[in-house]
Amino acid sequence: MFAKEGYGLIIATFVMFTVLGFLGWMTGGIPGYLIMGLGAFVLLFTLYFFRDPARNITEVDERTLLSPADGKVVVIREVEEPLYLKGRARQISVFLSPLNVHVNRAPIGGVVEYDEYVSGDYLVAWHEKASELNERSQIGVKHQSGQKVLFKQIAGAVARRVVYHITVGDTVATGDRFGIVKFGSRMDILFPLDADVSVEVGDKVRGGLTILGRLKESSPRDSEQRL
Repeated sequence: MFAKEGYGLIIATFVMFTVLGFLGWMTGGIPGYLIMGLGAFVLLFTLYFFRDPARNITEVDERTLLSPADGKVVVIREVEEPLYLKGRARQISVFLSPLNVHVNRAPIGGVVEYDEYVSGDYLVAWHEKASELNERSQIGVKHQSGQKVLFKQIAGAVARRVVYHITVGDTVATGDRFGIVKFGSRMDILFPLDADVSVEVGDKVRGGLTILGRLKESSPRDSEQRL
């Protein structure tokens, strides 16, 4: 199964493969094989990158945060979050290499209250300023408890396209598929400081399967946020 966001590129690379195959056949010899091999490599890599394997989302309670992407945890830190949580927050960042599955999933269920696309630079995804300067989407979800979670798709030096399919007013469930970032990227998840964290820097995670943490059962801010 392939990600629908990649159909256009898959078709384009198949056409390129066909053209290069014909040119290689016409050229003949070792140069011809090299031309055909190049076309085959590009097609196979594109198919591999846009794979979208079926997943049985981990069964968790409604306060559990699941990883929104496959990759490696590269950052866990306390930050100031002025966009949606509007205060101090915990940030977990997951780096996706070009070899990871790039389908993105909602880390928690709730109602989408904030949705912004930001054009920007293309620093390497693990750069300290990538969260602030790179092309990205920024999506804020209000959990049924009133607590807020912000997650960002961040394009890297190779990735040049952020794609997502949810907007303000939509309701998502934990693990729902909502988009993709093409060819290497990063995802940031920001949530209340008092939430539990279940991963460490360097851990490998899988979207919709690995538990990142859990929101508290209740906090003094919950009742304020529901007002």
